[in-house]
Amino acid sequence: MRNRSLIFLATMILALAAKPAWGITQATNTNTVSPTLKVNVNVQNAIQLTLATGTQCAVTAGGGTDYSMNFGNVDALAINVPVCGSKFAPTTPGATSAVYYSDYKVTPVFTSQTVTTNTVTAYVSSNFAKANLSIVQDSAVPAVITDLTAMSTVVGAQTNIATNAVSGTALTRYLGVSVAPTNGAALTGVDAATITYTLTVQ
Repeated sequence: MRNRSLIFLATMILALAAKPAWGITQATNTNTVSPTLKVNVNVQNAIQLTLATGTQCAVTAGGGTDYSMNFGNVDALAINVPVCGSKFAPTTPGATSAVYYSDYKVTPVFTSQTVTTNTVTAYVSSNFAKANLSIVQDSAVPAVITDLTAMSTVVGAQTNIATNAVSGTALTRYLGVSVAPTNGAALTGVDAATITYTLTVQ
């Protein structure tokens, strides 16, 4: 008889141990129950950098890259009227370059980072095929053509776009295409360059 009682007791203990560890979700002789729920998460840091249209040329998604901008017809004498944006005529026609440019917006966003110090950099990761074209940029409204300077083409020495930007705040920057008055073969027609931007928080 004692052995049967021990077996029964052991069976009950095993059965109770196998039951889920639920809270109390029911009660009698009362009008209130208070079950609890533990919510688990694993917070990870996140980062985002977006480009957008400013007040001039449209920055659109796609076109073989994440974003694209189209200046349309350009020339080294700045005769063509830009389809968007602005232009600077060459200081010395036939000797110096013309520039077609536009404003655009860069918005860095970073969350749950250990610090807020950051940089936004860029470089021309795939340059124009035509030798008479190059990418130029400025961080403020260019007053004269020389305010727009060449963007780096070297990944290890990128052009600074912003330092310690405020997360979620759009920054206005200026980007353009310089057209040199070079003569020779294969210097006309459609062409494109690719710029790679990098946001680093550290």
